[in-house]
Amino acid sequence: MGRRPSVEPTPGLLLVDKPQGWTSHDVVGRARRLAGTRKVGHAGTLDPMATGLLVLGIGRATKLLTYITGHDKAYEATIRLGQSTVTDDAEGDVTSSADASGVTDKEIAAGVAALTGDIMQRPSSVSAIKVDGKRSYARVRGGEDVELPERPVTVSRFEVLEARRHDEVVDVDVVVDVSSGTYVRALARDLGAALGVGGHLTALRRTRIGRIPLTEAATLDELTAKVDAGESLPLLPLGPAAAATLPPVPISDDDARALGYGQWIESDAGSEGEHLALLDARGDLIALGERRGGKIKPVVVMKPAGAAAE
Repeated sequence: MGRRPSVEPTPGLLLVDKPQGWTSHDVVGRARRLAGTRKVGHAGTLDPMATGLLVLGIGRATKLLTYITGHDKAYEATIRLGQSTVTDDAEGDVTSSADASGVTDKEIAAGVAALTGDIMQRPSSVSAIKVDGKRSYARVRGGEDVELPERPVTVSRFEVLEARRHDEVVDVDVVVDVSSGTYVRALARDLGAALGVGGHLTALRRTRIGRIPLTEAATLDELTAKVDAGESLPLLPLGPAAAATLPPVPISDDDARALGYGQWIESDAGSEGEHLALLDARGDLIALGERRGGKIKPVVVMKPAGAAAE
């Protein structure tokens, strides 16, 4: 790899098409070398077997990541009916098998319909959810039996694209749109359980987070080639990044100055308690704010008063 930048680039979002076999932390590590800064974070992990959109924050854009994480997400996935695994995906050992060749398309459609809408879901036991201060997956790997409590999630779209039959298993290609905190491998597990044959996830690709699409992302090889050629990383600047994450609110220069000093501003934008992206006339992000009554409180000031222009 070539020489990396010695100074931190303009802050922004880096949209990466994560390759299979990489952890999200691996991708962050590569991005740190490419960007020449350790101030890199991600907005929600992808399992090593998964591919697709991973949103990284560079520099001060890391302050946006909390708001991106809570957005709904879209995936393309393949569910294998006829086998259950310890991890509810292809990375775990098979714990049981059943002949799924007799499961009809109509039964699959009915099972999918039952898992669509507002549902209660039990997260996979190998998730990163903490149990008494320790990650659930660490407890499972340590030999413990862990069953996490159910919680409400929303599956706004669960559509079957194709059901491919191979001997005693059925591979079901699906697309799903889900609320933050929904586990697609738990959908695979629960669909298989409902059909009486077991199920697990064999492929997962994230195609969207909120209003940010996978089509805007670059592969790590493409990003590395750009930096090796002396080009800048294709960062989504703070203004457009915030506008893609939170409702954008245009503000006057006077309000921008007030926000820079941490002062509240008068505004009827947004609904009570809603977080907003406050942009000046040039589209630059001045602050992240929260509607409180008839005013907006600055939650994170991105351009403090007197700060040098980017």
